[in-house]
Amino acid sequence: MSHFISIRKRAETILLALAVLFTSYAQGHNAYSDTVYNLEEISVTAIKHTPGIDNSISATQINGKDTEKLGINAIKNISEIAPNVHMPDYGSRITSSIYVRGMGTRIDQPVIGLNIDNIPIMDKNNYDFDIPDIAHLEMFRGPQSTLFGRNTMGGVINIYTLSPLSFQGVRIMTEYATGNSRKVSASAYHKIKNNLGISISGQYSATDGFFTNEFNGKKCDKETQAGGRLKLQWRQSKNLHIDNTFFFSILRQGGYPYQSVANKKISYNDTCFYRRNSFNDGLTIKWITPEFTLSSISSIQYIDDNMTLDQDFMPQPYFTLTQKRKQYTITQDIVFKSKESGIHNHITGLFGFYKHLDMDAPVTFKDYGIEQLIEKHRNDAIPSFPIRWDTREFLLSSNFSSPGFGVAAYHQSSYIIDRWILSAGLRLDYEQVKLTYYSHCNTSYSTYNATDNSIYAPNTPVQINQTDKLNKSFLQLLPKITATYKLPTLKSSRIFFSISKGYKAGGFNTQMFSDVLQQEVMGVMGISSKYDINEVVGYKPEQSWNFETGSHIESNNSKFSADLSLFYIHCKDQQLTRFPDGNTTGRIMTNAGKARSFGVEAAISYTPIKNLALNMSYGYTNAKFIEYNNGKADFAGKHIPYSPTNTIFAGASYTIPSNHSWLDHITLSAHVKGTGEIYWDEANAISQPFYATAGASIRFENKNYSLDFWGQNLTDTDFNTFYFVSIGNAFLQHGKPRIIGVTLRINI
Repeated sequence: MSHFISIRKRAETILLALAVLFTSYAQGHNAYSDTVYNLEEISVTAIKHTPGIDNSISATQINGKDTEKLGINAIKNISEIAPNVHMPDYGSRITSSIYVRGMGTRIDQPVIGLNIDNIPIMDKNNYDFDIPDIAHLEMFRGPQSTLFGRNTMGGVINIYTLSPLSFQGVRIMTEYATGNSRKVSASAYHKIKNNLGISISGQYSATDGFFTNEFNGKKCDKETQAGGRLKLQWRQSKNLHIDNTFFFSILRQGGYPYQSVANKKISYNDTCFYRRNSFNDGLTIKWITPEFTLSSISSIQYIDDNMTLDQDFMPQPYFTLTQKRKQYTITQDIVFKSKESGIHNHITGLFGFYKHLDMDAPVTFKDYGIEQLIEKHRNDAIPSFPIRWDTREFLLSSNFSSPGFGVAAYHQSSYIIDRWILSAGLRLDYEQVKLTYYSHCNTSYSTYNATDNSIYAPNTPVQINQTDKLNKSFLQLLPKITATYKLPTLKSSRIFFSISKGYKAGGFNTQMFSDVLQQEVMGVMGISSKYDINEVVGYKPEQSWNFETGSHIESNNSKFSADLSLFYIHCKDQQLTRFPDGNTTGRIMTNAGKARSFGVEAAISYTPIKNLALNMSYGYTNAKFIEYNNGKADFAGKHIPYSPTNTIFAGASYTIPSNHSWLDHITLSAHVKGTGEIYWDEANAISQPFYATAGASIRFENKNYSLDFWGQNLTDTDFNTFYFVSIGNAFLQHGKPRIIGVTLRINI
């Protein structure tokens, strides 16, 4: 009976949230239209867009003004706004985890690709940073691997920033919010000549944080971030366009507000932080003729970051992990696109990248960790001759060098036959990655006689040196077939069906080397090693087939539009982040046997009367394992962890005109986001139930300024964004509490 009551209450909660959602917020008419359009003073140029391709994709698009109203200045802010897209805010900005339609992992390869001004961001550790002056944002769901390649099996996010050829002037933004959170940005856009524009922008943000580490009484999630962008656009002639964008980001962050499930406290003794310096430079050259466009997209990307953790997250001195990385990447994409007219449209391209990573990942074992994780296990096994470490702190060191490269050739054609658009594409993708590692330890212990506590064997050395070179290569064929039918009676309305293959690249489990080395230390003392390095160090690519049908309906007066899509995904070798059992600390990427996911996505935009806009989006995903046995348990039929079953967004926006010279209008907005249920483990024993958060704002605006008073999570909903187990202890991270803020924007 209690189980039935629990289910009934959960259902009532969902129904109540849905009722609120259908009567709540939407940010402006056509905020989520799935067509690409020009905005006022904004020019959007998408190199890989064609009518045949865009008409058969489930898409969420948000214009520049609505990104401001919704507070979208980073990709994680579109979580739940786009149906079945979940980007939890946990850990730190290195953990840019994205879950789409039941797919996604916490570490390593992403399920979503990210392009900024057509430049691909190749490392998800650099996904999470603030982006000022977004002109247009689009999120395509479903595999985009044919055109965009690796790690886009869940979709791709394209962000376009403001152009100095479309807008000239100065933009200033300043913001203050709960947690002593403050932001400021300034941008200048200037036309040097009619065909030559330059813009420069800078931004700074900081917060004191929201979660207190009770061990030292300090906020553990403080953050400071700064960045800048320099953009040059030259229309040398009608045929030749050259753009170059350079941007950098500097981040200093605490993060990791992990609360012990046992005592409900955030309490750890060692400092946790994440620091990142990164820069990207992208050069785009377009040659435009009446028959075709030839584009070259080149980039150089660099990341220098440091993640240091009290990896046990306990007040006792167990151990700390430092992960220092330096990585540079070079990419080149050549795109040949036919003129967007006539019966046949096509895109052909060649893509290549080279990436080189150097990483140091030492683990420092401390007094309590030595006692509990090493000495105790050894002495329980041989109690008559116990050991004691000669020093109460020692180092397990691991150094890695990992170069990799990839090349791809792709083609996609679409044919317009009456009201039908038939499209087919194929990509041949090859990737190779190498890993050279050197793991070492130099320490010692002494053995005692338990009878009289005398020294039996002093200063026994523990010297471990492991080195090897590993190599993996992946070859993939990535096809896509779509059919679109334009409805005869309604404007821009259509239905579509698509079949496509997606994949995520494989790789190496560098974060497991500290555990492997720890077990080698135990092996020196007569306790057998737990891990076979060849089994845990690598993981295979994840592959999926996506079957999807959908429709876009738009009324002739453009007051109403609706999108609906149904999908089924069959996944092989799904990549899962797993925390090994027992007194271990690492995270391992593993491959499940088979999984499947099916669901529905819906989005509605409606303007019933002048100045009132309503929007709603809903995503449902049922993602389960078909085959997955980790050697201890069979998880077939269980929900895939970390990906939510439901995502909901809805709201309303009403604009009140003003006759004052200093005020054009006032806009009242409110919205609700809902997420859940989220399962935290493969056994589905622990989960986050469905929860909803509410937000609202009031905006005073004219052509030169806007002033927003806003709030997020106004209901102060208590929910969890993450759960994990480390050395047998369970931890949760809570979502952020109620936040109230004010934002001033000035255009000069």
